[in-house]
Amino acid sequence: MPGAAFHGPTPMNRHRSILLVDCDTFFVQVARLEDPQGAGRAPLLMVGGSAEGRGVVTSADYRVREHGVRSGMPMARAVELCPEAMVVPVPRDACLRRSRAVRAVLDRVAPVVQAASIDEFYLDLTGTERLFEGAPLEATAHRIRERILDEAEITVSIGGGTTRLVAKLAVERAKPAGAHIVAPGQEEAFLRSHPVGAIPGIGPVFLEKLAERGIRSVEELLAVEPEWLARWFGAERASWLRDRARGIDPSPVDAGTERKSISSERTFARDLEAPERLAAELHRAVLEVGGGLRRRGLGARTVTVKIRDHDFRTRQASRTLALPVASDRAIFRVARELLDELRARRPVPVRLLGVGLSSLEGEGPALQLELPVTGGDDPVGIESEADLSLAKAADALRKRFGRDALVPGRILERPGSMGRRDTHEPEEEG
Repeated sequence: MPGAAFHGPTPMNRHRSILLVDCDTFFVQVARLEDPQGAGRAPLLMVGGSAEGRGVVTSADYRVREHGVRSGMPMARAVELCPEAMVVPVPRDACLRRSRAVRAVLDRVAPVVQAASIDEFYLDLTGTERLFEGAPLEATAHRIRERILDEAEITVSIGGGTTRLVAKLAVERAKPAGAHIVAPGQEEAFLRSHPVGAIPGIGPVFLEKLAERGIRSVEELLAVEPEWLARWFGAERASWLRDRARGIDPSPVDAGTERKSISSERTFARDLEAPERLAAELHRAVLEVGGGLRRRGLGARTVTVKIRDHDFRTRQASRTLALPVASDRAIFRVARELLDELRARRPVPVRLLGVGLSSLEGEGPALQLELPVTGGDDPVGIESEADLSLAKAADALRKRFGRDALVPGRILERPGSMGRRDTHEPEEEG
């Protein structure tokens, strides 16, 4: 299957051909490949943090999942559910290497490839029928799946259809190691078999609002008159909701789109409750994501704070700014306000704390102070040229003398040991 170039718009009378390639239990697969004599021979395997500490499950093989183990679950609880399973740490470098190997295969067989994450890739095969000898999309998906297994040694599942949305839902029907294609014209029928929460973009709050109206499935949603949806949720949101419920999704597969977020989160060895301790850990996370942001010459318009309470309830809050920020001071100020909002709603001990930056853009001119937040009423001092210069100077010192060469006092004043830290930055493509 030779590579190809794809240019120009899709003709109106031609359906798009979109595939989503999802690497099955990716971290488990890589762990087995990297340690064939250990993890490779374990009949039951979990990948993640230590069971003795406060780590969580990153991935588990399908047999372990039959015991009720899920990603994000505390590893101690997962071991209780499946004590026979071997637990190994995430092989981060190897995962990146294997992900690039999968991407290399896809770049040779598809004209447009977009990485959605380290283990998910969208393909747009529209107009490439001759490359695959006119084969049906399902047959093409199987050929791609076999080629990835042969060349990258990774097993994948593939979902497909005329939109990214349909491909995303179809891949769940393909697992494990299969392909599921929704034929043109069958999008709405396919969506009707799903709960409304399966539609990407419907978060927990919106899901609760839908449930209050008796809407829990796509079937129930489509039974509601559009006028009532508009009255309940607003015309724009109602239109978006009905389109997605029918499988309509105009978003393109964009080969130039990179991951648009940087995040860092930390699970604590002991639950934290004191405001000064939480502020210190928040500041530490801000330094990590801020440094990653500036290394790539980027600014972020959206700041998100995530916390997991002592009872494992996960909550988050976000704020989108009118212009991107890149200094630690500006990011911390917004993040601190978000943390305070979350804590005011539920002031209980915290098990995990994280900061995420998204809506990433190239660095612009220095921002003005007292710049209003998009969609908000309260002005927030964002950053000055001095803020950005100071942050970059601190980056240079840490690069030369080590990460702890310049650490704010609020971080140094922290008794006790910290748990696992996970930092995720946009990966370089190519």
